[in-house]
Amino acid sequence: MQAKNIMAEYESILLVKSEVFVYKIPPRTTNRGYRANEWNLDTPHWTGRMRIVSKGNTCIIKLEDKTSGQLFAQAPIEQYPGIAVESVSDSSRYFVLRIQDDNGKEGRNAFIGIGFADRSDSFDLNVALQDHFKWVQKEQQNEKDKDVPKPGLNLGFKEGETIKINMKITKKDGGESSRSKAKGNAGGGLGILPPPPGGVKLAPPPNASREPTPTSSPTHQAHPPPPKPVVDQSNTDWVQF
Repeated sequence: MQAKNIMAEYESILLVKSEVFVYKIPPRTTNRGYRANEWNLDTPHWTGRMRIVSKGNTCIIKLEDKTSGQLFAQAPIEQYPGIAVESVSDSSRYFVLRIQDDNGKEGRNAFIGIGFADRSDSFDLNVALQDHFKWVQKEQQNEKDKDVPKPGLNLGFKEGETIKINMKITKKDGGESSRSKAKGNAGGGLGILPPPPGGVKLAPPPNASREPTPTSSPTHQAHPPPPKPVVDQSNTDWVQF
């Protein structure tokens, strides 16, 4: 709060113009806008410098003497565009100011005309006032946002909401687990191929080269005939022919 009060007392200069002309203007009797060609532009009532300063949200246009800096008149600006600063209908270099005395008493105000020799000076006046009140509007919105309670952040799952996480398990040595490897091989990776349908043919033993190689190898070989019984020639009485 103390820092905010210090900022409110600090005066900031928004714009300085070294030459501005002040004119006495006739009272407005109709609703039509002011016209600068009715002010006797060749004979200004006063010539000096203009400073636009801000103090917190308040903006003031000050007309001062070029040499001494003595205040000639000041115009507090509550909003822009507004009645405190009005453009004329026939030129972009002239404006009407509602000035007040130093004490700022109610009812002690008057309307004067001001003008610039260069159109760029009037453009700078418009920009300075617009930028100031844009800043005021932003600050007021920030103050309103502070008073509005904000809902807490809810990170819980809603009803029926699920989440899917893909995890890759690794061993301490940096290799993948057997499940990951098996899954990778099933998906088209390099693995052990199955044996051929005919079985595995082994090479023949070393002594097989001495025997003649048959021209064809039948699938099934006939069993050899049983050996003939040995007949004892010494006793053949029991043999029947």
